[in-house]
Amino acid sequence: MLKRTPLFHVYEMFGAKTIDFGGWELPVQFSSIKEEHEAVRTKAGLFDVSHMGEVEVKGNDAFHFLQRLLTNDLSKLTDGKALYTAMCYENGGTVDDLLVYQKEKNNYLLVINASNIEKDVDWLLKHQNESDVSIQNVSDQIALLALQGPLAADIIKEVSDDSVTSLKPFTFQLQATVANKKVLVSRTGYTGEDGFEIYCQSEDAVHIWSALLEAGHPKGLIPCGLGARDTLRFEAKLPLYGQELTKDISPLEGGIGFAVKINKETDFIGKDVLKKQKEEGTKRKLVGIEMIDKGIPRTDYPVFSGDEQIGFVTTGTQSPTLKKNVGLALIQTSFAQLGKEVEVQIRKKRLKAKIVATPFYKRAE
Repeated sequence: MLKRTPLFHVYEMFGAKTIDFGGWELPVQFSSIKEEHEAVRTKAGLFDVSHMGEVEVKGNDAFHFLQRLLTNDLSKLTDGKALYTAMCYENGGTVDDLLVYQKEKNNYLLVINASNIEKDVDWLLKHQNESDVSIQNVSDQIALLALQGPLAADIIKEVSDDSVTSLKPFTFQLQATVANKKVLVSRTGYTGEDGFEIYCQSEDAVHIWSALLEAGHPKGLIPCGLGARDTLRFEAKLPLYGQELTKDISPLEGGIGFAVKINKETDFIGKDVLKKQKEEGTKRKLVGIEMIDKGIPRTDYPVFSGDEQIGFVTTGTQSPTLKKNVGLALIQTSFAQLGKEVEVQIRKKRLKAKIVATPFYKRAE
């Protein structure tokens, strides 16, 4: 039986097409992926991402506990700020990539990937040891809506007070009001656009969803599914766990080295391996590829230089913004020069591609 979010029954009203996504029945699209993608790039889109996991970590040792488990430096946080980070195994492979919200010192909310909830919570509990820290999986109590796009601030302003729209990127308001409901709102997202993520009680999700769509309708706001979420994050080179990051792909290989702070005071799990990778360079690198021949590079397709397989595609699609067939590929670093021609095996044919700069899309500031 597939899990469902509190908004599942709303999907039917919009005629959404649902798929099995990591054990969840979620909408892949409401209208069309291209239309939804375009709306987020030019106006705004509303996503139900309630399948994401939320874990509360608090107690006298919470800060030191998380410093030991996470690659980024939590000492950079202050109350009301969020930080993107990874959590690694001893061998440098990635347990997950996540957001950490500091409500106050020693009181944190971790937002983790849906497919990793059980694994992540087990990992945290395994390392709890004698620490004075409580770890609570609150995923079932919290629904999460993402309002994304250049008009997101104009739309949320209609149903909240001005303090929400004055939030800076990667900051949040713990006690905000949206559509007359108490929520946590952060200026974050996964699309490469401006936007807000709204954490609410599960029972308030349908009310807030409807209020946002009503307020945003005159401005072109439409509901969006996982299909557009994937093409949007891909163009902005935001990694997806299970593709750009896995237990076998380190944060440095997966292109998020900025979230690995080797020099922070606390030693963290995986530090030795990651420090070596940072100093000596990684043997593999995540690069952008653009097809020269006609064909779409898909996840796991092999990438060749001559007769040698040099890596594989992690994500690929026809970019709705660029109208080109592009991909991200993890390849041997020695082949990772811009402009270099490679071949992607698409079914039984090897088709020409070239290495190009990433991200494929960056919004104008």
